[in-house]
Amino acid sequence: MKNSKIYPWVLVALLWVVALLNYMDRQMLATMKPAMMVDFVELESAENFGRLMAVFMWIYAFMSPVSGLIADRLNRKWLIIISLFVWSSVTITMGYAETFQQLYWLRAIMGVSEAMYIPAALSLIADFHSNKTRSLAIGIHLTGLFMGQALGGFGATIADHWNWKITFQLFGSIGVVYSFVLVVFLKEFKSSKAELLKNNIIENKVPFFKVFSVLFSNISYWIILFYFAVPFLPGWGTKNWLPTLFASTLNIDMAQAGPLSTITTAVSSLFGVIIGGIVSDRWARKHLRGRIYTSSLGLALTIPALLLLGFGHSLAHIIVAACCFGFGFGMFDVNNMPILCQFVAPKHRATAFGFMNLTGILAGAFITDLLGKSADEGHLGQDFGIMAGAVFVALVVQLLFLRPKVSDYVEKN
Repeated sequence: MKNSKIYPWVLVALLWVVALLNYMDRQMLATMKPAMMVDFVELESAENFGRLMAVFMWIYAFMSPVSGLIADRLNRKWLIIISLFVWSSVTITMGYAETFQQLYWLRAIMGVSEAMYIPAALSLIADFHSNKTRSLAIGIHLTGLFMGQALGGFGATIADHWNWKITFQLFGSIGVVYSFVLVVFLKEFKSSKAELLKNNIIENKVPFFKVFSVLFSNISYWIILFYFAVPFLPGWGTKNWLPTLFASTLNIDMAQAGPLSTITTAVSSLFGVIIGGIVSDRWARKHLRGRIYTSSLGLALTIPALLLLGFGHSLAHIIVAACCFGFGFGMFDVNNMPILCQFVAPKHRATAFGFMNLTGILAGAFITDLLGKSADEGHLGQDFGIMAGAVFVALVVQLLFLRPKVSDYVEKN
């Protein structure tokens, strides 16, 4: 099956489930705050809750380049399986936590284990799929992330009917079981020697420290890092604080605000990545900047959406804004790895995406902490609107300075 035409899509299906579990396990905490406040009085402070969410992102951020370096050198199949098993076990253990400090350290461990997944998964999909199907394949995979985000929103609903401990234990157990399914069906990609010789492609691994000079001597890669990081200010802001914004703006409780906010953004993002993937693959066949243009269209949609999220006050305003943001962010997100493939060789892509994750999540950790203070001070909506200006700058930089020369970059002898 590994060498068949169907396996690249089987791979996407297998990793779709992992992506769902990845986001579901991390997102549940954002919506279960009210239920957990009964046992953890520290969570009554939005700033403390921000710290709990931010520690995951700080650890995740700094581990992302490390995980990329590991994925470019070791078997990605086993890296993905071990990552899933560990973060699922941590999710189960969170159901037994009794102190705020225990929750804090478990979130830190989850940050380490979940960071191992995305660079390995995206580089594996990019290897199995050619330039003709790469964006669509990654888009389908990303729908798993958004579906996990949506299901994570139901954590508050489940916790409201049972309790938060059972919710963590149940969702974590699913991941542990699925990790054994991957042992049987997940495969690593290996190019044949004949194919390498035919294309005169360099196969040897670059020395560890030379990877940095290869990547960071590339001006285009610096541009990619910048335009990737800035949209993740609102990207992470909506993941971690949109339920709170919905609850405060619409005057509804978190059991309703959690599913409402996560489902609107997740479902619209799902459509965004699928449509963005299809448009990008077709546009890229006709124009080298097709993927960049598709990505920029997505970013452009998030700007009015953020303004409406920040300053809208009715249910219709907030729902339309959340859907518009999710759709636009999906179009942007689905093209990040395919665009990277136009500037970075296959053997460096996991590492390169790891550094992209670093910059994106550092931006997310910063904004999560800032919005926690903003929520305590009563101007959360205003700060959501302000982020639209930063996204506009990233959009201009992307369009003016990112100019690929090939559709799929390789290093040759």
